[in-house]
Amino acid sequence: MIHVPKILKLHDEMVVRWHAQELDHPYTGILGTICVQHGFNFQLWHQEDIARSPDVSDANIATVKRSIDRFNQQRNDWIEKVDDWISGELQQHRITHRFDAEHNTETPGSAIDRLSIISLRIYHLDEQCKRQDATAEHRQGCHSKLTVCRQQRDDLSLALQRLLDAIRSGEKRHLNYRQLKMYNDPTLNPYLYQSDKKVA
Repeated sequence: MIHVPKILKLHDEMVVRWHAQELDHPYTGILGTICVQHGFNFQLWHQEDIARSPDVSDANIATVKRSIDRFNQQRNDWIEKVDDWISGELQQHRITHRFDAEHNTETPGSAIDRLSIISLRIYHLDEQCKRQDATAEHRQGCHSKLTVCRQQRDDLSLALQRLLDAIRSGEKRHLNYRQLKMYNDPTLNPYLYQSDKKVA
């Protein structure tokens, strides 16, 4: 179905690549979908950095905030695309779950999203560990955090592979939990649809 080590390799390689060149998506198939989803996390990470900079004007903060909302919506949309692909694979191969199969607390797409964020955290913590202008205490603190992040990635990737294997064998039930975000929908966000009435 999905080989988790390939996902980890994709995440790590693309974080390095995108820091050296423009965002691109060289993968195809389900890895292509995962790459696009990873790209939205990459863009979110750096927009969040800008949003917290004290020298950015209020007007620019508003622009950045809108970018963050847009990227976050796209990030969640593509998490669902990953899970939809899994649903399609199960249907195509006529894989059904056992009658007593349980749901997992999160979908594979959500776990892949978390691994994407961890890969970004690992990259930037490693960057901090190598800073020559930082104190030894700062570098040591970042090194400790980096060790924790790597352990978390090992644990999560193992759990994800076990989940995927259990879904494929029918021991776990796969469902795509729809995010159903409301804040970007002008028909569901009260501030947006009430503002339209005020303007009218």
